[in-house]
Amino acid sequence: MDDHLPKPWHAKSVEDVQAMLETSEDGLSDAEAALRLQRDGFNELRQKSKKSILIMLKEQLTDVMILILIGAAGLSVLLHEWTEAIVILVIVALNATVSIIQERKAANALEALKNMGAPFARVLREGEESMIPAKELVVGDIIYLEDGSIVPADIRLINTNNLKIQEASLTGESVPVDKEDTALFSEESPLGDRSNMAYSSSVVMYGNGTGIVVETGMRTEVGQIAGLLDQQDEYDTPLKQKLNSVGKILSIFGLLVCIVIFVIGSLYGRPWIPLLMTAISLAISVIPEGLPATATIVMALGVQRMAQKNALVRKLPAVETLGGATVICCDKTGTLTQNRMTVTKVAMNGDFESGHTTEVGRASERQEIYLELVHAALLCNNASLDPDRPGEILGDPTEGALIYLGDAFGLNQNELEEEHPRLFEQPFDSDRKRMTTVHQMKDGFTAFTKGAVDEMLPLCNYILTSSGIRSITEKDRKEIRELCLTMSSDALRVLGFAKRVVSEIPEDDEADLECDLTFLGAVGMIDPPRKEVIQAVETCKAAGIRTIMITGDHKVTAVAIAQQLKIFCEGNTVVSGDELHKMSDDELDKSIGTTTVFARVTPSDKLRIIESLQRTGEIAAMTGDGVNDAPALKAADIGVAMGKSGTDVAKEAADMLLLDDNFTTIEYAIREGRRIYRNIQKVIQFLLAGNIAEILTLFIATLLNWDAPILAVHILLINLVTDSLPAIALGIDPASKNIMKHKPVKSGTLFESGLVIRVILHGIFITIATVWAYRYGLTAQGHTVGMTMTFLVLAISQMFHALNQRSNIDSIFTRGNQHNKALFGTMAASGVIIALIMIIPQLRSFFSLTTLSFHQWLITLGFSLLPLILVEITKLIQRICSK
Repeated sequence: MDDHLPKPWHAKSVEDVQAMLETSEDGLSDAEAALRLQRDGFNELRQKSKKSILIMLKEQLTDVMILILIGAAGLSVLLHEWTEAIVILVIVALNATVSIIQERKAANALEALKNMGAPFARVLREGEESMIPAKELVVGDIIYLEDGSIVPADIRLINTNNLKIQEASLTGESVPVDKEDTALFSEESPLGDRSNMAYSSSVVMYGNGTGIVVETGMRTEVGQIAGLLDQQDEYDTPLKQKLNSVGKILSIFGLLVCIVIFVIGSLYGRPWIPLLMTAISLAISVIPEGLPATATIVMALGVQRMAQKNALVRKLPAVETLGGATVICCDKTGTLTQNRMTVTKVAMNGDFESGHTTEVGRASERQEIYLELVHAALLCNNASLDPDRPGEILGDPTEGALIYLGDAFGLNQNELEEEHPRLFEQPFDSDRKRMTTVHQMKDGFTAFTKGAVDEMLPLCNYILTSSGIRSITEKDRKEIRELCLTMSSDALRVLGFAKRVVSEIPEDDEADLECDLTFLGAVGMIDPPRKEVIQAVETCKAAGIRTIMITGDHKVTAVAIAQQLKIFCEGNTVVSGDELHKMSDDELDKSIGTTTVFARVTPSDKLRIIESLQRTGEIAAMTGDGVNDAPALKAADIGVAMGKSGTDVAKEAADMLLLDDNFTTIEYAIREGRRIYRNIQKVIQFLLAGNIAEILTLFIATLLNWDAPILAVHILLINLVTDSLPAIALGIDPASKNIMKHKPVKSGTLFESGLVIRVILHGIFITIATVWAYRYGLTAQGHTVGMTMTFLVLAISQMFHALNQRSNIDSIFTRGNQHNKALFGTMAASGVIIALIMIIPQLRSFFSLTTLSFHQWLITLGFSLLPLILVEITKLIQRICSK
């Protein structure tokens, strides 16, 4: 059969499909899978091809800012100003080259990050199960489907276990479809009726199953629908769009100012060619050529830093949003806690009488007293240690905690089971709330029962004490209930244990083993809080970020854990799932401001919580791992999925993945998001202050009818050397020591009033220094010396001014903030380039500059330091006023 023709797999039996695809129940061999992968290609939808160099070059050269520069170069050629023309074209070429290189690097980096979060598939090859990237699946592979996974290819099901799959992406039907492997259908059956098939992009909502991959990539049903549709995310972020918009506005503003300058110069009767060159200089000075490119570099580097710290950003706008997060809604299990149930307390008869539990460590020292209780915990247990992952549990975490309890007593579960083999089991069910197993003991058969203490006590007629077994009294029952209630109020999950000697092995599950029992004791276990989370919560609180814990646990347990983690404090409230369901949206909005714990809620309740937070003006981050968490993750301002425990559906809906499932990683990501946001503000402030100084210097010279104090070629050189290099270094500036002590940045406040005022003020300071330097040089030695001093002051003061940008209020001499070696390196590099231009006669002549005397160099250096001194004075005044 032609591999590219659609096949009615749903009309064929499993045996026929296996024969057609030359596979078996053991799966393909690795060699055969490699051949099929080479033949059919990766199991992925066709992506838009990467931009070619020519397309990227066209995009660069058609940008408004670049077009103005090209126009300025053309005008310079017409006026025979070859120096300006050459430098402008070199700048355009360099800018285009750097931007293209950066765009390719950013695309590659983002693709690498995207691949880190790509879904995996459980596949059977050569009879062994393994995890492989879903894109490496081939036809004939045997794969496993489980609750919460996205079906990675078109699959003919082999066997199913209560398997339900949602196929809304293909059929539009939102109700999950029951799947059965034995059904056969006619070739013409509609897709929605084919219950023996699972199709790519559909979602496993319940149960599990196995199947044979029959189609991959573009040959799947969803691939045929997609056709040539590009499904690749666009990474042009709102921030970058905003910066591009600012660049265009400034360019238009620059053209208007050029016209004004030309008109003023004409009124003074100045020659039109020098006026045009001044106008070109002004137009160039307005354009922040490096702003969008620098912002992109800052963003890409930040994302890579986050990935190294286990915070994988899948959607770049999340980086911007992180800086403004005001609330983190967080799952308890695994994120705030260790996700490892641990027995911390044990209680037997003497403990119940005293009203105090015994710590596991102390109990293990008196092993003989608690030994029978621990035996019951290990034998009446269906969990086991994972042979492939040392220390990890296979089975229920609660039962796993009992295995760790055995370790504390020096008992090995496997050895104990070999010595006392299980002969019968009555499984746990939600009605009885207990389970029973029968074991071969030295003196016959013993049934051990484990379950809820309240359900077990009425069945117990005896109790084990340190002196032996005796009849249980009502006083005993009361003491047991009271101590168990105390353990529950301390957020412990309590399990009781009992035993009964039986004379024979029951023949069926209906046997009445759970009566006339002897109560052995109880244990209290907890999923311990992560110790590092407490500090992270406190840090977030200082940063104006509230942490809300969302859990399926009871109120008592939830509040106890929240108090340990400093999430629930005096004045906070807790809302249970029942209370939440009874609340109207208005009532929820009123209470959500003080609520820090939502207990006994379902994943579907998370969406209501998120919507309420957003209605009340919060910027909410939401964590989740399950299928039902996906709507809330998508609705949240920042959806955060668990990288380890999260389902594929949750990961696809999220903006960010926590590769270690740890709350402290969210705190780090928010810190990094704030750092990126603040650093971009530093870059904007730095670049625009320099541009304003250039504009004002030329504008004042025109108003006063002076010759141009600075040429277009000088402005281009300053923008390229002493602006762009330190700007990139500012973009990777270490976070301020107080960055998590400030309130969250409000959305859309990139150009906040404080930044605008600082840009204008700093621009005026640099202007004062440059105009003063020009006037001094002009008066002392003439126009060329004045122009040289103006160029040097603009260039050197910009280098020093980069130091001012590291903090808006702290002095540059303040200790505590980390050093930025890159900034000092770029300042040194810029200084070397300026020095070479002044030292080498040919370069000095090319840029129309002249030599300066030692005295003039000292004056130039003094003028260059003036803006730094003035900014330090304003910061000092600011600090005094703030106190």
